[in-house]
This record gives sequence, C-alpha cells and structure tokens, in this order.
Amino acid sequence: MNEGTENPVPVLNVTREGAVATIRIDRPPANAVDPAMIEEFLTVLAPLADDPAVRCVVLTGTGRFFVAGADIAVMRDLSDANQAKMRRWIDVQRALERAPKPVVAAMNGHALGGGAELSLACDLRILADNASFGFPEMALGLFPGAGGSQRLPRLVGPHLAKRLMIDGVRLSARRALELGLVDVVVPQEEFAETVAATARTLAAKPTAAIALLKRVVDEGYGLPIEEALAREEKGVQELMRSADAAEGLQAFLDKRPPEFTGR
Repeated sequence: MNEGTENPVPVLNVTREGAVATIRIDRPPANAVDPAMIEEFLTVLAPLADDPAVRCVVLTGTGRFFVAGADIAVMRDLSDANQAKMRRWIDVQRALERAPKPVVAAMNGHALGGGAELSLACDLRILADNASFGFPEMALGLFPGAGGSQRLPRLVGPHLAKRLMIDGVRLSARRALELGLVDVVVPQEEFAETVAATARTLAAKPTAAIALLKRVVDEGYGLPIEEALAREEKGVQELMRSADAAEGLQAFLDKRPPEFTGR
C-alpha cells in the first residue's frame, strides 16, 4: 500500500510482441491502486481477452514495485460510494481468471496487499528475487478484502492463509516460493528475459485447451464430484471440436511438432 492521489492519467502501457501482450503498470511512486487504474484495467483487458491473436497476457510493473496495494489517500474515504469503486478491483481479477488464455504475473518488484491479490488471479506467478510479497492490511486495521481472503485459502489452505493475513508480514521472495505463493523466483538481472521466454512458451501452447481447462477447474472447484465431472465432460466435448485438439492429435501421428493456433 502507498499514499498518493487519484490519477486520471493513463497508467497502463500495453505492448505486443508476437502473440504476447504485456500490460505494464506505471503509476509512480509505487503503482498503488485507485479507481482510475481499476477502470483502465477493465477497459484494457476486455479486448486482449477477446483477441485471438493474443495468446498470453503478462502483467508487470515499473521501478521497485509490481503493485504496492491500494492508494491510502483514496482508501481513507470510507464512504460506501468510494469503497464500491475500489471494490471493482475484484472485477479486474475475475477478468484475468476468465481470460481464455494464460495470464502471467511478472512481479518485477514488491507485490503487497492488492498487488498480491492481483497476482493470485493469474495462472503463473514469477517474482524477482529482491522483491517481497505479502498482505500488510492488518497493520491498517483492515484485512485483504479484494479477493485475498478467498483466494489465498484456496491456494495454501485456510490455516496458513489466516496466519499470513493476521501476521501481515512481508515475505522474502524465497519464503514466498517455499510457501507456494509464487511459482518461480528469478534473479533481477535475468527477470525480463525469463518472463519473455516463459510467455513465448505459453503462447505456443494449445491455448484453446488452456482456456477450457481454466473454465472447467473454476466451475468445478468445490462442487460435489459428480457435478464437477459433468462440467468436465462438457468441457471435453467442446475441446474435441477445437482446431488445436485436431492439430495436436494429427501432429502426434505425423511425428512432427504441433502448430497450435488457439482455436
């Protein structure tokens, strides 16, 4: 979290390289979240999710921070109207989870509070080795209420999740990796190339299958097993009508590398 003021100036820089789209968050000094950033995210994400030419989305930050969390200058307005605007951060996260392609949280710097919550909605979390990760909201008399209180227990279990949120400690990159909060820790000097190579690899995969896998897991998690298997069956039926499935099977028979299109 970081103090600051609401900033209507665009803070998201979107670039494309091949099938990879990168959203770079640039709101100095700490990339703190305000309503303007939230609405910009929602505007930017929709066309990237719908564009079949984009087969992997990368989120990253600038400077020392990925996202430092909510803008305290904005959060101190405790009105229902303001809190409803800030609550739309969960809509950004749901948009990432529902994106029919892999989404990478490339945490170039500290990921705290709302930044950590944002990363939990991504399919892969890469953290620079000199960055920290954590949920410091308790020090402000708050708890992680923009997705964190629900996604973190699903990731690490309810007991550990509660301890992490109650203690509110900033974890080192290595400790975050040990606890399963992030997937990869990378030296800062290798960070950009590792992220780029990972994104290219993901973009070359059968993203039609990835999209359906994300949906099936999301819809089936927590359901009774018979209902979950029924959801899975529908997903498989849809998958077997995709061009990627046909290509993958034929390439295997032809003994050649598959060329997936995401369709």
